[in-house]
Amino acid sequence: MVKTSVIGFPRIGEFRELKFATEAFFRGDIQKKDLLEKGKELRKKHWQLLKDEGIDEIPSNDFSFYDTTLDTACLLNVVPAKIRSLQLEPLEEYFALARGYQGEKGDVKAWPMKKWFNTNYHYLVPKIEANTKIQVVGTKIFDEFTEAKVLGIDTRPVILGPFTFLQLAEIEEGIDQEKLISQLIAAYQEILSRLADLGAKIIQLDEPGLVMDLSAKQVQVFEKIYQHLLAKRPLKVLVQTYFGDVRDAYQTLIHLPFDAIGLDFVEGKETRRLIADGFPTDKVLYAGVVNGKNIWRNHFQQTLALLEDVKNQAFVLSTSCSLLHVPYTTANENFPNEIVTHFAFAKEKLTELTALAELVAHKSMHLLQENTELFSQKRFEENELVKEKLQQLTPDDFERVPNFDERRPIQKTVFHLPELPTTTIGSFPQTKEVKQNRLKWKKGEIDQEQYEQFIEEKISEWLIWQESIGLDVLVHGEFERNDMVEYFGQQLEGYLFSKNGWVQSYGTRGVKPPIIWGDIARKAPMTVKWSVFAQNQTQKVVKGMLTGPVTILNWSFPREDVSTKESTLQLALAIQEEVLDLEKNGIRMIQIDEAALREKLPLRRSDWYSEYLDWAIPAFRLVHSKVKPETQIHTHMCYSEFTDIIAAIDQMDADVISFEASRSNLAILDELVRRKFKTAVGPGVYDIHSPRIPSVAELTATIEAILAKVPREKVWINPDCGLKTRGIEETKASLANMTRAVKGIRKK
Repeated sequence: MVKTSVIGFPRIGEFRELKFATEAFFRGDIQKKDLLEKGKELRKKHWQLLKDEGIDEIPSNDFSFYDTTLDTACLLNVVPAKIRSLQLEPLEEYFALARGYQGEKGDVKAWPMKKWFNTNYHYLVPKIEANTKIQVVGTKIFDEFTEAKVLGIDTRPVILGPFTFLQLAEIEEGIDQEKLISQLIAAYQEILSRLADLGAKIIQLDEPGLVMDLSAKQVQVFEKIYQHLLAKRPLKVLVQTYFGDVRDAYQTLIHLPFDAIGLDFVEGKETRRLIADGFPTDKVLYAGVVNGKNIWRNHFQQTLALLEDVKNQAFVLSTSCSLLHVPYTTANENFPNEIVTHFAFAKEKLTELTALAELVAHKSMHLLQENTELFSQKRFEENELVKEKLQQLTPDDFERVPNFDERRPIQKTVFHLPELPTTTIGSFPQTKEVKQNRLKWKKGEIDQEQYEQFIEEKISEWLIWQESIGLDVLVHGEFERNDMVEYFGQQLEGYLFSKNGWVQSYGTRGVKPPIIWGDIARKAPMTVKWSVFAQNQTQKVVKGMLTGPVTILNWSFPREDVSTKESTLQLALAIQEEVLDLEKNGIRMIQIDEAALREKLPLRRSDWYSEYLDWAIPAFRLVHSKVKPETQIHTHMCYSEFTDIIAAIDQMDADVISFEASRSNLAILDELVRRKFKTAVGPGVYDIHSPRIPSVAELTATIEAILAKVPREKVWINPDCGLKTRGIEETKASLANMTRAVKGIRKK
């Protein structure tokens, strides 16, 4: 019988139990022991579920209270000296790295946060300083293996591999690379030895860095690390890759003495070809054939055909990546059976793995017949009008007239904004009161009129406050919106919404991606009512707030029966209608957020334009191409690395772009200058994912650092991102300090 495994399992819990416990700990509502107990309870539940579902090889240490890359850094003593100097308790120190710390012991910023390869998950970027000594100081990986063993469950410990850890880390200049690698090898050797002493038989070393474009030198570093690490290994080693294929390192990979190699057959375009060219018979292939990033049922017939390529090879059926990226189970949904039968969340993917194992062994063939019948069904009626609109698009539909240089003086005259105009990204705190009123309205406990009156009061209250601190361009706060993607999806044809389909985005932040079920079209105006209401309350400009088509697509579970390009262009046509309606109703400044633009950028540079940017950038331009020159178009991007696609971003032809910059220490500014970036920019001046309140002096220094590189006539001042997850007190204090800092600089 073929064995089954998964790379990792969702850790936030079936009903986001970990999120609520961790946030309660942050507020001081529960003690450390309570949080640790909740973690232990969830691990037990998940291990037992995997065992009960018939999964043969169960991972451990895939659990985390915040982020597994952060866990690895803490295990290896990669903690900055400034954090160490605070002499915090270990768990307090851990969360200080994730969220920053501001208290009686000192004031430190959080580590930078970046997208995890091509997903909507975010990892903390470890910082290796000159005085960092890499050594094993933590016990988490050992404790959790032992914890499972006590429960009678043998697990395969999982840890981020040394090569990818080095790739992801920020390494201080001047560090001796040879010494660093030697310390890293020694630390991992100790981890292997200690796990073997505890009874572990195999370890999973995650090396997704191998699916990136790799130079010959990088491959040599990988080879050197593992030649030493595998020389006297005390247990078996599985090197696990995901999110693509390993074409640049394949020959090195198969000739190193690994016991097993995990390859992605879903996103790995070249994986089948690589296997066909030869795979060593002395190694076990962990075949990632069940999609760990999407929620559609596995097409058994196609997967079985794929497995024909490896039928003479010892293999284990696995997921293409960790199931961290999909919701927990469809059992908690209320979709009709004819719909839910097309979906497989994390728990259902376990069933698919065991079913595939039976089919490979030529058992339970009725499962294949049922699956084949499912895929032969017609799911929905196509929208012929939408398809016709797409076919009629011409190159002129993607170009705004007049051009940027001609629009700029027109807009300057229209808006009369001061130098360094201040604004926010869009949302204000989604407090308990806001969420409760939305829930009461949905349950029918208050009627539409009562709910709308509440929203009006919140908008008016925050508009008055924004004016009081002197913000130049206001926002209405988005109190009517549950999520920047779900809110729009709920008003578009072609979308479905889960009840409990939560997925971890970072730390305690969960998102509930909507599902693209069919063709997408706008049914009616989506944001006009509240934008017009807000603008009527003030003489200052209030931005209309929209989410862009690429972000809506990237933060949804996409269809698999059409290209992502086609779905994105459908979305672009729908959002274009909304933009033109806002403009027609007197909204003169419109922000179209593309926070996730980079998210689906292919991991290999050679594919960037042909497979993504050549249609993603035009899709954004399609949204605003028909507006008047007097209408100013903003966009926003956050928590991604943009320096290498600056030229493409400039081609979006927005008038102003704001982006995350504070956690990355404004590193993007040099590239903006080098590329002669034409668009006006709003580099985020403080980190909204941290509860820290930046001082006026700190913000002044940040703004002056921006002005040292970017001409002041092109600079806007704003936070890193929307403020929906922050508390009222910290939000108001931070923004008030921001406007004070700007006023002080203007006086200079």
